[in-house]
Amino acid sequence: MTIAFTRSVPPTIVDCELTHLNREPIDFARAAEQHRLYEKELVAAGCVIQRLPDLSELPDSVFVEDTAVVLREIAILARPGAASRRPEVVSVADALRPHRPLKFIQPPGTLDGGDVLVIGCTIYVGESARTNSEGIRQLADFASDYSYAVRPVKVSRCLHLKSAVTQVAQDLILVNSAWVDSSSFNGMRQIEVHPSEPFAANALSIGDNVIYPDSFPKTRTRLEELGLNVHSIETDELQKAEGGVTCCSILI
Repeated sequence: MTIAFTRSVPPTIVDCELTHLNREPIDFARAAEQHRLYEKELVAAGCVIQRLPDLSELPDSVFVEDTAVVLREIAILARPGAASRRPEVVSVADALRPHRPLKFIQPPGTLDGGDVLVIGCTIYVGESARTNSEGIRQLADFASDYSYAVRPVKVSRCLHLKSAVTQVAQDLILVNSAWVDSSSFNGMRQIEVHPSEPFAANALSIGDNVIYPDSFPKTRTRLEELGLNVHSIETDELQKAEGGVTCCSILI
């Protein structure tokens, strides 16, 4: 059984943190409906939803992935690079405590879970505006006790590592090589996003299913041509807040 920790969309999402996008009006009701359908897809993929407490005063709190990195052996609670997001971590720690021993990133380290891509025993960590070298060092210290290798990866022109690359099958990644050096992932099969869809690299793989935004039909076609079972959902309102399909859940 896979547990998917999620949190509702707060009405304050209109005041979300933005780094690489211009602010656009966000339709809260539509964003909430898109999130409901996202949770429905998680259930269809075999997950059990566990809702975290609402944090209506924290605009980015729906993007729970950034608050923790869950490995088989431990959970590492992040220290988000945006100070406004750090209060989100407390309730996530409470939820994960029954499932994993906990470790915590400490100042001056910063780490966003969206910068962390775990493939087997290798942990790729984006060096981004939200994750610094000290945060990566602490993560490496925690993970090395369990024989994980941590590999820093430079990220440019996007918010997180997972904005530029995600795993879509056991030996296959989806990547925008304009935003991340794809040679960092040598040994993996790679599929490039369509050049007209630079934000298309964020996909959520659960078992044999890939949950994917319907905003990127040309890249979706590339995935389907490889035989992947793609489930397309609307996420355009959440995308206005620099959110993606990996951002809205923590899977254990």
